[in-house]
Amino acid sequence: MFHPRHHLRALEHLRMAYGDTIAESELERLAAHCLESTAMFAVEALCLPRLITASTWPRYIRCTNESELIRTMLSGSGCILVTGHYGPFELPGHFLAALGFHAVAVMRPLDNVYLNRYLVHTRKMHGLSLIDKKGAMKSAERVLKEGAALGFVGDQDAGRKGQFVDFFGQSASTYKSIGLLAMSTGRPIAVGYARRIGDRAQYEIGIERMIHPQDWEQQDDPLLWITQAYTQAIENIVRKDPAQYLWIHRRWKSKPRNRTSKNSSETNLLEESQPAVTPSKQEESGGSIG
Repeated sequence: MFHPRHHLRALEHLRMAYGDTIAESELERLAAHCLESTAMFAVEALCLPRLITASTWPRYIRCTNESELIRTMLSGSGCILVTGHYGPFELPGHFLAALGFHAVAVMRPLDNVYLNRYLVHTRKMHGLSLIDKKGAMKSAERVLKEGAALGFVGDQDAGRKGQFVDFFGQSASTYKSIGLLAMSTGRPIAVGYARRIGDRAQYEIGIERMIHPQDWEQQDDPLLWITQAYTQAIENIVRKDPAQYLWIHRRWKSKPRNRTSKNSSETNLLEESQPAVTPSKQEESGGSIG
């Protein structure tokens, strides 16, 4: 399933993230576990939608810091749910759908038409609504006004036109649309995660940070502040168990124009497209490996 280059890429990215703060032997171990985690994600993408239901979820999931998100959803105001390429990152959306909430995921279709058709069918059958990445922003405001949790994977490379922020001490191009959507709708952002516990089907789902309109309204550059805030929250999640992060993902592929340092405060305010949440290419959202 994996080529040696995937191990080398994971190792390269781990070195970028941790430098000499972690021993080389530990980086090697993390790179190997990253590939195991990626393989596990492929299995979970097929099985979890059927496994996690309104009656069965307590057997498999424990929740952490979820109360504010649940209150927001019960109020009917809607929110933006952001996660990273970490653990079974589709699980939070399935979990909210299993609880009966209106959960919507922005999806990039897989190249394999038959697998894509199966995944779309199983997700819809289990209550998770999907909107295609192409033109998704036209539907996003409507979905949030309907009180839904609209989910994105927030750590995808956005190219040279993206918003550059700090991720593990490196400038990382990040899509602006999450921040722009939050600013235009006044909806909060919940930065969440799903983490595997042990080697059985046991998971922790939690919220690392809630970001509210009052947090960004007084900032000099609200868009930059929002993007950095949720990116930092994703980094905090990864640091708790880095073996579950998708280190083969090219998070630092793009470099900022006229970069004078690796600090992320430099920005590029050109237009961009929106990120998808499920599934895409393996190094972006867990599909086939390129």
